[in-house]
Amino acid sequence: MKLSINNLKEVGAFTGAPVEKEITWKQGDAELTATVLVRPLGYLSAVSDVLAAGGKRDGIAGRIAACICDESGAPVFAVDDITGAADPERGALDGNLTMALLAVIAEVTGMGKTMSSATSTSSGTKSRSRSAAQSRKPKLA
Repeated sequence: MKLSINNLKEVGAFTGAPVEKEITWKQGDAELTATVLVRPLGYLSAVSDVLAAGGKRDGIAGRIAACICDESGAPVFAVDDITGAADPERGALDGNLTMALLAVIAEVTGMGKTMSSATSTSSGTKSRSRSAAQSRKPKLA
């Protein structure tokens, strides 16, 4: 395939529209429900991940800020809204709400899917990963 905008659109290489989901979380004694729009992982989340890896941004807050959006695709939260830095009196986002948002982001982006640890060989048999093989280094006394 030749790399072009049209070819990338044909194969679904763009994140597309946000996905509408419902979340529920406990807030004190109450159970609350909200409808959220989740943007699949894409450029914004990649930038956030790079900033987090460099120690310039909180990784979890960055992921939520990059993925939770409004109908037009604009972020609902800034990182500082989530961490509490935007308004120290208000504080950070509630822990249960944070976990509900992370769960729905994982659901939309497929992060919760597991992959088989065994790999297929060309003969169709399974081979163990190299890391599972015993080391051939001699033991030191």
